[in-house]
Amino acid sequence: MKIVDLAYLALYGVLKFLVWCLPYRALMILSRGIACVAYAFNFKHRKIIKANLRFCFPEKSEAQIKQITRNTYKNFAKFAFDMLKNQNATKERIKELVSFDDISIIQKAFESKRVIVFITAHFSCWELIPAIYASYFGAISVVSRTLDSKVMNEKLINARTKHFDVELIDKVGGAKKMLAAIKNGRALGLLPDQDASDSESLVLEFFGKKVNWNVGASVIAKKTNALLLPAFVYQKGDKYAVRCFEPMDASTHSKEELTLYQAKCCEEMIRAKPDEYFFFHKRFKRFYNEIYG
Repeated sequence: MKIVDLAYLALYGVLKFLVWCLPYRALMILSRGIACVAYAFNFKHRKIIKANLRFCFPEKSEAQIKQITRNTYKNFAKFAFDMLKNQNATKERIKELVSFDDISIIQKAFESKRVIVFITAHFSCWELIPAIYASYFGAISVVSRTLDSKVMNEKLINARTKHFDVELIDKVGGAKKMLAAIKNGRALGLLPDQDASDSESLVLEFFGKKVNWNVGASVIAKKTNALLLPAFVYQKGDKYAVRCFEPMDASTHSKEELTLYQAKCCEEMIRAKPDEYFFFHKRFKRFYNEIYG
């Protein structure tokens, strides 16, 4: 085992132990402490977050940008602990933890017997999405990137699939597996919100700026005449909620329309809760790399 894998495994073990032995209130105090330290010393990502926020929200003051950035660190420290705490959650526990703004949207899509292609984003505790769907509706396959650390990737797979009918598909070369999953009656979930290569994306407007947006979900939806359904987890009080947008019928909309709809739904969620989006990466570097200088 590589030294870096041992380091990851040791850190994971320490965090799991803390989650197991500390009461939740103490965990939240710890997460806020970690967030404060990270905000103070993680200059690289603090700068990236602020650049993204200034770019997306030019109307906000520097004081507001600073506060949103602080809250982003606090939120993602909390999400990390919540993810660890709920790795062994049962379906009943997931239903206690998460509510729906309007569950009828997804119920109607499910009852239609149409193929469902979910899209979400790196928003809030997005790791809960597969468990939520599996708890309420059944089998789902999720497209994700394999972690660089093999040992941690195995931990992730086990955590995601232990109590639920969730299948993980590597995004690299995963098209055939995606279609096979759909053929077997499974819903499909993707996260298309990060930058993508020119060959697998469309250029569109996101916060009024040009970005590359991955077309994978749109292509799969068109091939299978699916309902494309955007769904996002967000914090609601001390628990989580899911907001589902109305599904878009891929049989009556173009690839371009489907892709633009994904971006618009994602933008709407970020505008509502900018401190719950994973703005740690250089989302706009393809066309506006100068903002990160």
